[in-house]
Amino acid sequence: MKKILFTLLILILGVAANAQYSKDNPRALGDKAFNNKDWYEAAYYYRKAAEGMSLVTRQSIPYSGGGKAAKDGAKMSKTTDRAYICYRLGEAYRGYENYLEAEPWYYRVITENNEAKYPLSRLWYGVCLRANQHFDEAIKQLSQFNMAYNGDAKYKTIAEKEIQTCNFAKDQYKYPIMAEAVKRKGSWNSDGSDYAMWQRDGNSYFTSSRFVKDEKTHINRIYMLPNKDGGQPQIIKFKSDDNIKDLEYGTPAFSPNGQRMYFTRWYKAGSKSTYGIYTSTLTGTEWSTPLKLNSNVNADGFNAIQPFVTADGKRLYFVSTKPGGQGGDDIWVADLGSDGNPTNSTNLGSDINTGMDEQAPYYDAQSKRLIYSSKGFLGLGGFDFFESYDADGKWTAPANMGYPMNSAKDDLYYVPDNVDQNKFYISSDRESDCCLNLFEVTDKRHLLTGLVLDCDTRTALAGVKVSFVDSLTRQTVKQIVTDNTARYSFDVKNTRPYTLVLEKQGYFTKVLPVPSSGKMSGDTLFNPEICLQAFKVDKPIVIKNVLYDYNMATLRPESKTVLNELATIMKDNPKISIELAAHTDSKGSDKYNMGLSQRRAQACVDYIVSLGIPEGRIYAKGYGESRPIAPNILPNGKDNPDGRQLNRRTEFKVLKLE
Repeated sequence: MKKILFTLLILILGVAANAQYSKDNPRALGDKAFNNKDWYEAAYYYRKAAEGMSLVTRQSIPYSGGGKAAKDGAKMSKTTDRAYICYRLGEAYRGYENYLEAEPWYYRVITENNEAKYPLSRLWYGVCLRANQHFDEAIKQLSQFNMAYNGDAKYKTIAEKEIQTCNFAKDQYKYPIMAEAVKRKGSWNSDGSDYAMWQRDGNSYFTSSRFVKDEKTHINRIYMLPNKDGGQPQIIKFKSDDNIKDLEYGTPAFSPNGQRMYFTRWYKAGSKSTYGIYTSTLTGTEWSTPLKLNSNVNADGFNAIQPFVTADGKRLYFVSTKPGGQGGDDIWVADLGSDGNPTNSTNLGSDINTGMDEQAPYYDAQSKRLIYSSKGFLGLGGFDFFESYDADGKWTAPANMGYPMNSAKDDLYYVPDNVDQNKFYISSDRESDCCLNLFEVTDKRHLLTGLVLDCDTRTALAGVKVSFVDSLTRQTVKQIVTDNTARYSFDVKNTRPYTLVLEKQGYFTKVLPVPSSGKMSGDTLFNPEICLQAFKVDKPIVIKNVLYDYNMATLRPESKTVLNELATIMKDNPKISIELAAHTDSKGSDKYNMGLSQRRAQACVDYIVSLGIPEGRIYAKGYGESRPIAPNILPNGKDNPDGRQLNRRTEFKVLKLE
């Protein structure tokens, strides 16, 4: 919730701080704000101090350019003062997750040889690099930190997790999920934060920190805007709240009939912000005075935020810091009574929650699917979306929803579109240094389906084990056995290379790459029919179109194409050994035909071995004219060209299965 106050504080500081800068010490003011964890204010004053030291110039960092002026200006102040301001600026910017601004200040601490005084500077520099998507350099810096640092072990743990995050993020950016995330256009987004959207009755309700004319400042309020973006958003006003100052509102949720709204309301006193979940009912066009939910949700002394009401109106999911959780912000659920108040509350447990923060729950009762954001599991950085399913009262292991659903920054507040099942909305600061924006995501994931046939009969083949395999990790994602329809189906969610492995006893296994395009109908990609070839041990199978020049054993180019298929069969079936045989017709002597057939069989074997098949798995055998499968001469004594053609053949048979 830190980012939602950014615009308000910066605007206040821009007026008030300028008035006192000339007479007050900006470093002292920065220290005071820093100690109160007012990161925005601290950054403002420390930057003023940096300007006074001529430190604010183009920084000489790998990703921001640099120059001599930065070094010359730095000489104008004491080294210790410079190091202090640089480190504190990095810390303040990082405090409100402005990693772009924080990165160069940590870099200066390191490159100006002040790392001994501020040993965590390299760690936080690596974190900033990760957040700014410089993953390889981040891994380098974090690894260097872990090798040199001898302090509190928890910081090494942080560094190790960040390295894992970088490696995970690199993979996700290389093989993104099939979705497109675009910042919403029009009046949805403002110069502050815009987030936590919910749709109903053709309108969208969302939180925004916009300039409120009556209060003459930016402040978080709930806004309503028609889904077709008709004009400017309108503030939702609550009865009897107009005269209460310093209150902010956000994260709306509704009862099924839309007559009751649940939302977060908060205020700040000094450096402490207090959050609670409230409810208001709609009478005509007026929302009633907000009422705070009871202690099942709003426990005294603890925060409760981000309500979500299930489609049947019977349960409320929310976030709280109250006792009974795993630490930090946790996801909880409460049953709602007929009056809309919670009758109990239950922590979702350690399968969902971690010792870090979890926020912004969404639950689909029909699919039993929970989508929420967490900092506690392996992700791309910041809050990432995770999904878990309620399997008979036990949650499945939360799965990261991948890039571009997630980014290296914060991603929260999933909500589906009411009309288009392939569209949903999220809130993210991926394109901002400070604030959440509303994004529209189009889901382009699809279903791959196809039919398995017998190669000889061309009939549907039941009982085939079809595996959907990750080609990079070689792990089986899903496996099915075809029924009488002989059809298989798999969800294709990202651009990673996948493989289909088709297996059935008495048939050669077939391994094929999953196509990335083809005949598409709606959300379904239809794969071409796949046939499996039946075989029996010691039963020959003719290889068609293996051709040679007359009276020679040299393979023609078209023959190699056919033999490639046999090599593929052997690669897909590593446990089989085969005999490759060549046959001739009866023209010529037995001895000559035997030698010619042996040379031709060996030519085939040599080619297949050249493709990587071990010599011990394939044997050449020439049979000459000894095993005809058709008469070379007709009963009337005339030559039989068709029979001779059948006899001049190449075939193979499986000798054994290991």
